[in-house]
Amino acid sequence: MANNQSVRRNLEAFTRGRIIGKLEEGRSVTSVAAEFGIAHSIISRLWRQFQTTGTAIRRFSSGRPRETTPADDRYIVLQARRNRRQIAGEIARHTTQATGRPISRFTVTRRLHGGGLFARRPVRCVPLTPAHRRRRSLWFREHRNWRDNEWGRVLFTDESRFSLSSDSHRILIWREQGKPQSSLEHH
Repeated sequence: MANNQSVRRNLEAFTRGRIIGKLEEGRSVTSVAAEFGIAHSIISRLWRQFQTTGTAIRRFSSGRPRETTPADDRYIVLQARRNRRQIAGEIARHTTQATGRPISRFTVTRRLHGGGLFARRPVRCVPLTPAHRRRRSLWFREHRNWRDNEWGRVLFTDESRFSLSSDSHRILIWREQGKPQSSLEHH
């Protein structure tokens, strides 16, 4: 039989029963491991589990339990879709009040990402039409031979933001990836 001792795999219940049966017959862990082509440590752990608990059933262990249920996840995504400007901390507070279980803003962000929503800057302007593009191209062609002194009389307003503090107070909205049509509502 091929030696695949390094491969991690889950043993079927029938195979576990066969292994326990052979060990109860008095066979050694090493000989059973060689016969089934399974690592010695796995057979030893299975035997130890059977001796302490009386069963060889595989325990379910998926890691740390989730803080939210699938219903909570749907509620979080629904909250963000209803009010796209709401920050993750506010959604976490609303969800905590609704469920009675505290969750963090980081959990909210992960659940929103799982639901396909990402925090993005909203589109603040109307997209250019083909007519706008033609007029801009025409303007460029008319002014491409200007000299430096002529360009010096032009005031450029590019709307760039600069902030000396770490928090720029920039508004973000939750939206699906690749959907720029979500624009900022003007009140």
